[in-house]
Amino acid sequence: MTPGVKQILVPIDFSEQSIIALKQSYNLARLSKAEITLLHVADESTLEPLFEIMRVTKEYTQEVLKTFEKKLLTLAEEVTKDAHVKVNVLVRTGKIYEVIAEEAENIDAYFIVMGTNGPIGIKKKFIGSNALRVIREAKCPVISIKGKSHRQGCKTIVLPLDLTRETKEKVNKAIELANYFAGAIKVITINDSKDEFITNKLKRQMDQVVDYIGSNGLICSGEFIHGTDIAREVMDYSVKVDADLIMIMTQQELYLTELFIGSSAQEIINESEIPVCSIRPTFKGNLVEFVTS
Repeated sequence: MTPGVKQILVPIDFSEQSIIALKQSYNLARLSKAEITLLHVADESTLEPLFEIMRVTKEYTQEVLKTFEKKLLTLAEEVTKDAHVKVNVLVRTGKIYEVIAEEAENIDAYFIVMGTNGPIGIKKKFIGSNALRVIREAKCPVISIKGKSHRQGCKTIVLPLDLTRETKEKVNKAIELANYFAGAIKVITINDSKDEFITNKLKRQMDQVVDYIGSNGLICSGEFIHGTDIAREVMDYSVKVDADLIMIMTQQELYLTELFIGSSAQEIINESEIPVCSIRPTFKGNLVEFVTS
């Protein structure tokens, strides 16, 4: 890895979905002048029973890991040729989500880009569970990719807003990504309250955020929607505008627990066929700074 160069960490289990996620990282790496680091985690929960049944030696374990490393190096060569970026490889053992979060911190990852199959079926529940746990624990933004078909690049970003201060981090990250891709941002506020004071504050915030994004030289529009199912409204709107990315905050109730992911965020991560960028807030607060009382 090159010191001082951004790293995009892509967990690879050699499944179709992990390769789809990898290909989606190419443009982001090129445009942000980042390197791609491929990480394969040999899951200890599947290795340990094998050790007991077959009396596998430590030497054999190292041979297995070397086999994974060779496979990863071959993939890295293909990625370098296709993406025209430097590619690094890591092979580790342990609990998948713990190792991904640890290695992301070790290399000071700029983003984690990973595939997920959502919570359907036994295997898919396992894969989906790991994705949620990575999103919950990683300190950097995580782009989770569930769908099979995606455009290259990111021309339209959907940015849902609420009244938490952490929203400002999400707005700035959306501006950063949109600048890379010369994309547009569509701000959406889902109002499930009948309180006129809250409704007016949400509308003011949305207008101010749209103006703020526009002042950064980006195309931006806002839409205010009344609805009770926030996750479904966000996903339906994203499909309607043919979005390439949905940006969400994952831990808004920081005063409850550092490991909280709200139900709406979980539903979007699990069900959206459009890639989702989950951002973990770095500070606590109540109202976003764009809104004045």
